[in-house]
Amino acid sequence: MITDNLRLVVIIFILFLLIVYLLRKRKLSTKYAIVWFLAIIVMLFTVLLPDVMKYIANLIGFELLSNMLLCIFIVILLFITLALTIVVSSNKRRITLLIEEVSILKKELEDKK
Repeated sequence: MITDNLRLVVIIFILFLLIVYLLRKRKLSTKYAIVWFLAIIVMLFTVLLPDVMKYIANLIGFELLSNMLLCIFIVILLFITLALTIVVSSNKRRITLLIEEVSILKKELEDKK
């Protein structure tokens, strides 16, 4: 019979394999994969060393370990959201510039005809 901790370790391992797969297929950027790997490490510590994580949570000021983990993952997700917002803004500027350049080239081509 599989224990709950073993189930969690298997789920975390599957998540790790998924991230490696996405990296190899170039569907996930390396900088975001690092963030996910850090999240996996935190999850593994929580599953394999729950007493140590509870001690750290109490030391920081959290009453429950789950509250600390939720806070950590919310902060990670906020950083990912900020990074993606920066990427989207940068791409928007680049797309606008490309549209302008293509329009100018089109106009020059039409003028030559």
